[in-house]
Amino acid sequence: MSDITLDRKEVLPKLFPHPENYLLLTGLAGAAKDTAAYTKEADNLLTLGGAMGAAVSMALGVALSAPQEQVAVITGDGELMMNIGALATVASMMPDNFTIVCIDNGMHGETGGQPGHTARRTNLALMAEGAGIPSVMTIQSPEQLDVAYEFLQDTPAPRFLWVRVTASPPSNYKRNWDLVEGRLKFRNAYLAKTQTA
Repeated sequence: MSDITLDRKEVLPKLFPHPENYLLLTGLAGAAKDTAAYTKEADNLLTLGGAMGAAVSMALGVALSAPQEQVAVITGDGELMMNIGALATVASMMPDNFTIVCIDNGMHGETGGQPGHTARRTNLALMAEGAGIPSVMTIQSPEQLDVAYEFLQDTPAPRFLWVRVTASPPSNYKRNWDLVEGRLKFRNAYLAKTQTA
C-alpha cells in the first residue's frame, strides 16, 4: 500500500462540498467519525453503531423510498466486507439516486489496527463490478479527488467509489451515542426533504 498517499481527512470536503443536498448514512467507526465531524452531525446524517454490515443495506432502503433525493452511504472496508452481498442487491435494484463511498484504510482500526483483507489481495472495485454496479472508480491520491467528485456527479447510479487512504487515524470526534435521538433527527430530515419534493 506504499503507493497510497490520500489522507482520509481530505476526502469528504472534496467529494461532498454540499452535504446538505444528500441523505447521508454511514457505517461504523472511522467513516462515522469522519462524516459526523465534517457535517457537525447534521440532521440529514444517520451514523450507525452496533450494526456492522448494515450500512449499505439501510442506505439502499432509504434510496428506494426517496427516489427524488440523492442518497449516499459512507462506509469502511471492514464494515462493507461484513455484508459484501449487499452490493449485488444494490445492482439488482438499480436505484438511480444512490452512491456508495468506501473509505478503506486496509485495517481494522477499532480493534487494534490488524490488517484487513484489502491490505492483502481483496479488490473491492472488482467485487462491485462483479456484483453489477454500473459505475465504479478507485482513487488513492489527493490529485484524484477532483476527478472523483465529477464521477459522483456525472456517472450513472448506482455508483461505487473505492477510496484507498493511508493508515492515519479518523477525525478526533466524539459522536452523539444517543441512537434514538439520532434516528429521530434523521427521520425528521428525511420527511422534510421527501414531503417538500
